[in-house]
Amino acid sequence: MAVIFGWSRRAAEGHADAIVVLGAAQYGGRPSPVLRARLDHALALWKSDRATRVVLTGGRRPGDLISEAAAGRRYLVRRGVPTQSILLEPAGRTSLASMEGAAALLKAWRDSLPVAVRDTMPTRPSVLLVSDPFHMLRLDVLARLHGLRPLPSPTRTSPISANRAVAIEYMLRESIALPTDVALMLWLAITGGSVSAPTTP
Repeated sequence: MAVIFGWSRRAAEGHADAIVVLGAAQYGGRPSPVLRARLDHALALWKSDRATRVVLTGGRRPGDLISEAAAGRRYLVRRGVPTQSILLEPAGRTSLASMEGAAALLKAWRDSLPVAVRDTMPTRPSVLLVSDPFHMLRLDVLARLHGLRPLPSPTRTSPISANRAVAIEYMLRESIALPTDVALMLWLAITGGSVSAPTTP
């Protein structure tokens, strides 16, 4: 857990090809306080020209009318982010599935660029990872395993971070989730499977 805590304090500088925002709950299209904190942080990064693309992840929970990603898009568009600057990954219901989908979206985006532009870019897209601090180590590992170059950029305004006991509980969960996700990825690599399933926004 000490390593997870150490990673939670990191925040990268510089620019990236995209900002990847991990989903959290939304209610009737309105982001929860946790999701709103992540979106506000991504908005600040975008306004600071840290990246030109924002990838919003997060699927639907039972009973949801829209996905977390779609709710995030609505929130950012209302605050000035152009729709064409946003890529949606509305299928992922776990961090692993969301990162797999985000990596596929960014690969497709890179492949759509003119060859002359593509040849000037690194093979592995760089991404500013936006989520709660406790999430950073696992997201870094998952991003690397999916061929991305991760740059941690945790939000500091989440209600989870404001409650020390809750933050510690989430870090304990991460100490289990990280090796579980890595083991699952190894299994999927062997079997040729995927954690993502198609869905609608």
